Amino acid sequence: MSNVNIKNVTKHYGALSVFDEINLSVEDNEFVSVLGPSGCGKTTLLRIVAGLEQATSGVVTVAGEETHEPRPDMTLVFQNFRLLPWRTVEDNVAYGLRLRGRNKKESRLEAQPFVKLVGLEGREHKYPYQLSGGMQQRVGLARALAIQPKILLMDEPFGALDAQTRELMQDELLRIWLANRKTVIFVTHSIDEAIVLSDRVIIMQTNPGRIVKDIRIPFERPRNPSEIRNDPRFAKLRGEMWSLLRQEELAPGTIGGVSGE
Repeated sequence: MSNVNIKNVTKHYGALSVFDEINLSVEDNEFVSVLGPSGCGKTTLLRIVAGLEQATSGVVTVAGEETHEPRPDMTLVFQNFRLLPWRTVEDNVAYGLRLRGRNKKESRLEAQPFVKLVGLEGREHKYPYQLSGGMQQRVGLARALAIQPKILLMDEPFGALDAQTRELMQDELLRIWLANRKTVIFVTHSIDEAIVLSDRVIIMQTNPGRIVKDIRIPFERPRNPSEIRNDPRFAKLRGEMWSLLRQEELAPGTIGGVSGE
């Protein structure tokens, strides 16, 4: 089992309250997105689940075990790719395996299926500077998958990509997730991205951060993102999510730092 349970979790930095009394349960192999404006505590919550930060109060359990530090069955994918520029694609993907005690030959052999899974076969000996942003993010995803975690935490992994590449990576993530099911908690500012990818979307608001709605996405899997975006239910879901976020501060093209695209 890899279910994640967040119970009454609060985070304060001195007098600053990031969020209060967060309660959330994520089931095995479920894809859950956390959507909300900047400042609502999405990333902080993800870091607490990952064991990189401690909650002020409350408990996080994974598979029934209370967790306070990083776990071998869980990995975090960041927005910036964090690739090692002096290592090839193959060696970047194998890096986590080397940290877990595999020798160079073993780690490269184990990395190869994941290089292929993310569509980088034939580019194993390229260096990060020779790759596009989308390809670099594929390397980061392959590196995370190569250690075969049960739980994948993703913090705005496509946020630094241009709109077209971002949509392509969403398609790729859907394909990879279907081929290699994981429990996923995915932080995003994009309403469209959350709807396309998720089984459920958790809506958060600020001051302090809190969950205001847990929305189940009705589209069956496997999904065709183009068809989903043309489905009347997509527009209805998008409108509902916008309305929940309308109380946040307006910014050009966004509401409280939340993107509709």
